[in-house]
Amino acid sequence: MAGKTKRAALMLAEDQKTMLKELSRSRTAPAREVERAKVLIGYADGISITDLQRQIGVSRPMIYKCIDKALAAGVQMGLKDAYHRPHEPEISDEARAWVASIACTKPRDHGLAAELWSISGLAHFVSGCAESAGFPRLAHAGKSTIWRILDENEIKPHKIRYYLEKRDPDFDRKMQEVLLVYRDVSIYGEGAVHDGRPGPIYTVSVDEKPGVQAIGLTAPDLPPVPGKYAAIGRDYEYIRHGTVSILAGIDLHSGHIFGNVEDRHRSVEFIALLKRLDEYYPLDAIIRVVLDNHSAHISKETMAYLATRPGRFEYVHTPKHGSWLNLIECAFSKMARTFLRHIRVKSIDELKTRILKGIDEINASPVVFRWNKFDLGVV
Repeated sequence: MAGKTKRAALMLAEDQKTMLKELSRSRTAPAREVERAKVLIGYADGISITDLQRQIGVSRPMIYKCIDKALAAGVQMGLKDAYHRPHEPEISDEARAWVASIACTKPRDHGLAAELWSISGLAHFVSGCAESAGFPRLAHAGKSTIWRILDENEIKPHKIRYYLEKRDPDFDRKMQEVLLVYRDVSIYGEGAVHDGRPGPIYTVSVDEKPGVQAIGLTAPDLPPVPGKYAAIGRDYEYIRHGTVSILAGIDLHSGHIFGNVEDRHRSVEFIALLKRLDEYYPLDAIIRVVLDNHSAHISKETMAYLATRPGRFEYVHTPKHGSWLNLIECAFSKMARTFLRHIRVKSIDELKTRILKGIDEINASPVVFRWNKFDLGVV
């Protein structure tokens, strides 16, 4: 094909030009692909082979080969190396499958102490068992060989992917009940009354945040110094004074947070929070409480207190391992991101005071948390 005819045949669409220009400026793409992108752009723009060779610094045969591949099979093929196999692989597909099958087990299944394979540990085990398994070529396989086999099969036996097992047989039903409550809150205002609801209902999400640490300083914090230290300086060492638990509820209508800070979170402390809710809301109202199945919520002591206030509280339980369904978690997250982050105190009492102060600051400008997605099988 003559030079002019070739150049006319290499017509680049706008999206191809954009892709090639981005690739030619890339700092992370393979260098050979960046060079070939520059070749194709320059050739399509009418630059001669000699000038392309001078500008890009590559050989003429490389330029011709790149252009010919692009004309024969498309721009993408012009950027890539043609795959070729000079000889048959020494490691058979059966041997690779054997390595992958071992990687899908745990070291302890083979009498080893480790819980997970490391690449070196897996390579050592494979090389030791290869002969007896009938794959002698793997007897001298190193870490790089094992890594390539694992990468081909997209296996990472040295990592853990966590998931949460559904252990509540009524998970879907309880989830729907909670979401129906949230939808009801979004439709009806605070204390709303209508024909189907003769008494006002107030909805409160309740939970505990245990283990909030009271950490103290061993040396004073150092303030920032303009032009020298941009951040606050803090000694690495610290003092542990103990932990506290935050028992809190959030009014889903107004965003008001009820917070108690206690040394423990037993039935006694939970009942104290219920009493606080009882005192806050009108006597003729129903207090609908969204909460989990913590033992303090359903203990004999708590049930005994609820029996003294018949019809006052209405429980809506979240499913087991479904704490993400409780909107009080949004308030706990806000506390953690604002006043609890990096907090340092001199005592447990100071931590309690600081937490209550932080809750008061949030209540000064309350935020109403809404559940906006109701398409989980309930609408």
